Amino acid sequence: MIIENAAIATVDAAGTEHRSGHVVIDGEHITAVGEGPAPEGLGGERLDATGCLVTPGLVNTHHHLYQWATRGLAADCTLFEWLVRLYPVWNRLDAGITHAAASAGLARLALTGCTTVADHHYVLPRDGGDQIAALVEAVHRVGVRGHLVRGSMDRGESHGGLPPDTLVEDLESALLGTERAIDAHHDPAPNARVRIAAGPCSPFTVTERLMKEAAELARRKGVRLHTHLAETLDEQQQCLAEVGCTPAEYAESLGWLGDDVWLAHTVHLAPEAIRRFGETGTGSAHCPTSNGRLGTGIAPVRDLLDAGAPVGLGVDGAASNESGGLGEELHQALLQARQRGGPRALTVRQALWLGTMGGARCLGRQAELGSVEPGKLADLAVWRLDGLRHAGIDDPVAALVLGAVPDVRLLLVGGRTVVADGELRTADETTIATELSSASGRLR
Repeated sequence: MIIENAAIATVDAAGTEHRSGHVVIDGEHITAVGEGPAPEGLGGERLDATGCLVTPGLVNTHHHLYQWATRGLAADCTLFEWLVRLYPVWNRLDAGITHAAASAGLARLALTGCTTVADHHYVLPRDGGDQIAALVEAVHRVGVRGHLVRGSMDRGESHGGLPPDTLVEDLESALLGTERAIDAHHDPAPNARVRIAAGPCSPFTVTERLMKEAAELARRKGVRLHTHLAETLDEQQQCLAEVGCTPAEYAESLGWLGDDVWLAHTVHLAPEAIRRFGETGTGSAHCPTSNGRLGTGIAPVRDLLDAGAPVGLGVDGAASNESGGLGEELHQALLQARQRGGPRALTVRQALWLGTMGGARCLGRQAELGSVEPGKLADLAVWRLDGLRHAGIDDPVAALVLGAVPDVRLLLVGGRTVVADGELRTADETTIATELSSASGRLR
């Protein structure tokens, strides 16, 4: 396929952009990018993308797809109140509900320009079937890439945790379940569609031993580590009371800082923690809409970037971000950074970097994803900027980040069409919506 006559924001190291350029794709990979029309004589389909902007496909670094079945519940609660209200509901999940919710969530993400999704799944009811397999099937159904984090909880209400005791695992079951998921589904290949990571839910829902042994397991198996950290002041106060240090200090003491780790939210970080994130290459999944919905605060994104830490964007679970789209998080990240640090805290191009290369770095896939360059996988978003919503905006990147989320004219994952002309082409949207409505009703 040859895409031409489009503005192109490559998000490469030099920040290369083309006012009217071309991208050549052969199989799964990009083979050429440049200004002007593509050379004559090349075979394959040619797409005239006049009025469009080509960017790397967006990378979502933190999600909870199962929550698409419980959108709109506990709408005015704090994080801890919200979790306490919803854990008993999620305890009724089965593999069919999770598959329906994940299919809907992934479809929505694809329609907003997302090609790679990290999903943190830590709710594993005892009679809920194979939850991870249900997620894998949804990833293949919709056609995006999935980084599935096999989560775990071993600290229930009777031991000071938030989830009911019926929803937690013992230490051995959590570790064995994680290892089985890795062995069954993790693909280390550069063009992998599914990878698995180890992900105890958060320090306040797991024991110190599970945190340590999950990190050891992940490193022995060669997979990445992910958990929630420093999301709320409540968490910080609990951590100080229980172990005498901040969540970031606690994570480091357990072996949870490093270039194979990315952490969700990281809203409440001291300057020393930010410095350590940069020194160790620890990633941060910034979830601006979810943080705003739950009133948890504004993450120190500018400071993390200045320290050299990888920072990507996350939608977070649909029960704390009912929209569920990634394209709008570019805009929200910019607004929150400027609210915290002033009008120069984040530029429109830095916001795009967070949603592409920053996310690829968090997931350890910067060599394959995150920029439009020859040799990289053809995960691309082609955004329509020729309509009323963006007319007259001369800078296409500003139009994407500051304007309304554009329609996706084309979304490619490894050169395969997932979205065309604003419609999902890998599965039927109406069927997915009907399945979700049925699953949500059954869960309620």
